[in-house]
Amino acid sequence: MQTRKDLDYAALTDIALAKRIAQRDAEALRLVTGRNNQRLFRTAWSILKDRAEAAKTVQDGYLEAFDVIGFFAGRSSLSTCLARIIVNKARSRKRHARRQSRLLNLQPGAGPDGQKPMASTKTRAQDKVSVRHPMTWLLEAAIAQLPDALRPVFVLREIEGFSVEEAAEVLQIPGNRVKARLLQAGRYLRKEVGPELGCTVSTTLSFAGADCEAVTERVVARFINQRE
Repeated sequence: MQTRKDLDYAALTDIALAKRIAQRDAEALRLVTGRNNQRLFRTAWSILKDRAEAAKTVQDGYLEAFDVIGFFAGRSSLSTCLARIIVNKARSRKRHARRQSRLLNLQPGAGPDGQKPMASTKTRAQDKVSVRHPMTWLLEAAIAQLPDALRPVFVLREIEGFSVEEAAEVLQIPGNRVKARLLQAGRYLRKEVGPELGCTVSTTLSFAGADCEAVTERVVARFINQRE
């Protein structure tokens, strides 16, 4: 029987990785989160439009998914299943934020729309602007202005490369609606960004390095170390 030390984790199937995570295998967990952190972060951001909230959603979504990962049957890819969970978590968090906004309407100090001032996505990542292409910021700002129904479709299809079928499964909408929304999003973004759109799509909404590693280690600590 192979031990964890000599096992080629990268060659394992989704089902095999899921079984190992269910057994509290930290190496399998790190591999799966490393493969999916950026994709899931972008998916959560496409709904929440807030980097900090997106990162929290990814972490909470992993913990929810890994609690039941022993039941993963492989009918869809593990990445698709995780993305669907993140979409549901992000939508739930957004509904909660809206309820809080309604409550803030009754409190002094709230803004004209009922919300207290909040740091923007750009402000929170301002320290990184100097090492990123200016077009990346322009594209992120344009994506953030897309209608809520169009933004997740664009992120899943054009940035993350989900197929129409996968995007439809993740967002729980028909495939023809995915296609229609993608066309609308593309028209808007080409108008706002211009021909450079295609050159910057793959680099936008970056979630890597220390941010990515921090999410993985928090999930490891909460899912494995504290439950052994």
